[in-house]
Amino acid sequence: MARLRVERVAEAIRSEVADILAREIKDPRLGFATITDVEVSEDLRHVKIFVSVMGDKTQVDETMAALESATGFVRSEIGRRIRLRHTPEIVFRYDTSIRRGARVFELLKEIRGERGTESKKGGQE
Repeated sequence: MARLRVERVAEAIRSEVADILAREIKDPRLGFATITDVEVSEDLRHVKIFVSVMGDKTQVDETMAALESATGFVRSEIGRRIRLRHTPEIVFRYDTSIRRGARVFELLKEIRGERGTESKKGGQE
C-alpha cells in the first residue's frame, strides 16, 4: 500500500514540476528540458527529478544551473500545490538515457545499412 502512495506522489510531483518549468520559471538559461523520471524516497522527504535536455554541453550546463537556482522556488510551489506533511527536498539530475538510446538507435541503423550493402554485393557476384 505504501509503495502505491509513493508512486502516486511521484506522478503528482512530475506533473507539477513539468507545469512549473513550462509556466512559472522565466530564467533565460532554462532550455528545452523534459522531466524523464521522478524518484521519491519511501518516507516522501527526498525527491530526485531526472531531466533530459536538448542541446549541446553548454546548453545542458546552463539548463542544469537554472534548475539548481530554481530548486527553492520549485520546492515551495510543490509544497503549495501538493498536500504532504513535509515538503520534500528536491534534487535535479541530468538524465542521459535518451541520448544513449538515440546513440544505440544510430548504431543499429548503421549495422542494418552495412548488412544491406553486403547482401547486395553478394547478389551481384
